[in-house]
Amino acid sequence: MADHINENSNAENSDLSNVKPVVYMPGFGNDFETESLPGALPQGQNSPQRCAYGLYAEQLSGSPFTAPRGTNERSWLYRIRPSVRHTNHFEPTLRPLWQTAPVYKNGVPPLGQLRWNPQEMPEQPTSFLDGIHTITLAGDASSHAGMATHIYACNAPMVDDYFFNSDGELLVVPQLGGLQIFTEMGIIDVAPGEICVLPRGMFFKVSPLDGEARGYLCENYGAKFTLPDRGPIGANCLANPRDFKTPVAAFEDKESTCRVHVKWCGHFYTTTIEHSPLDVVAWHGNYAPYKYDLATFSPVGAILFDHPDPSIFTVLTAPSGEAGTANIDFVIFPPRWMVAEHSFRPPWYHRNIMSEFMGLIHGQYDAKEEGFVPGGFSLHNMMLPHGPDLDAFEKASAADLKPVKLADTMAFMIETRFPQQVTDYANNLPTLQDDYIACWADLKRRFDGTLEGC
Repeated sequence: MADHINENSNAENSDLSNVKPVVYMPGFGNDFETESLPGALPQGQNSPQRCAYGLYAEQLSGSPFTAPRGTNERSWLYRIRPSVRHTNHFEPTLRPLWQTAPVYKNGVPPLGQLRWNPQEMPEQPTSFLDGIHTITLAGDASSHAGMATHIYACNAPMVDDYFFNSDGELLVVPQLGGLQIFTEMGIIDVAPGEICVLPRGMFFKVSPLDGEARGYLCENYGAKFTLPDRGPIGANCLANPRDFKTPVAAFEDKESTCRVHVKWCGHFYTTTIEHSPLDVVAWHGNYAPYKYDLATFSPVGAILFDHPDPSIFTVLTAPSGEAGTANIDFVIFPPRWMVAEHSFRPPWYHRNIMSEFMGLIHGQYDAKEEGFVPGGFSLHNMMLPHGPDLDAFEKASAADLKPVKLADTMAFMIETRFPQQVTDYANNLPTLQDDYIACWADLKRRFDGTLEGC
């Protein structure tokens, strides 16, 4: 194997386990160009009659050719073999624990506020691909609308196995242990506290960096993730574009038997080839994977009274055809100062047309005192009421309202305009908390009509 890194880049880098640097280019949605061998990238045109080094030119399109310039996504790849050589005869394979919307159940689906404890790490050698299990489904992948949430746990690398997903892009949220993701476009190391987005249709393989890894996935069937509009916030804060990192070109020159796994319209297929599909020596364009460090998110909030809407914590959004109503919002609850006067500071009790899947990367979420632990996750579906548990309510109601910093915490929310179906797998997990709804049971009547004010 030879992985070549563009050492002339001025971008940020960190060390790989094999001592070679992983180099990134900054910016969100930029038009990048990168080569791992000098002169591999054509200048002044996309498809020369003969490419340098005997490479093949190929375009990878993430949008229709005629999409508006602001949403048009494509990259030109210069590779050892064209990707028509990276597939062979496909054979259907079964991955029953990775499901795709819509899934129609026999009988009545479960309804209620749900919460799970963290999943156990596998005892047998399990790759990233084999360790993905679906928790919720929403929309219809074939119609490019909706999403799915999954959990993953792995303890073995994908050595000769490669994957691409035609059904959607993947948002990877590590919770325990880092991952090295080798994509067609380069190498990404992603650790807990960071996220990574892998575009639809892109070849990649994954290795756990720390022996084992666990985390969450969001499979986006709809329009690609983008940065939310800031509106009155203006030009700065939230997730700033310069903090997103895209890898430089790197390729794997391997001539041995490899298996390519494909997800297409909810079905899985495998094909065998005699070389690595990660053979892109140079590329340019704006259709590429990227990562983001959640610690660089610059939160804004109320500086006088009341708790603002959680939408101000949106890192990425996948828009729908309806303005202001997202196919998916990826929202975080990072460390921040709480300063609001005469206000109940935790998130208020509410019901929402959006369906909310939450996870906890580390620390404690301020609306839950007990039961919501790192690696766990919860689901509050469309129009189901939720909010602080009894202990959080009583603590916030009696707190001294001096400035307080919420530290050592990172929770996230994946919300969608669609109701989220709970899979049979998730509904029968032993980690499902049967008593979750009891966290609100002791919120008693406090009304006294003879009193005025608070």
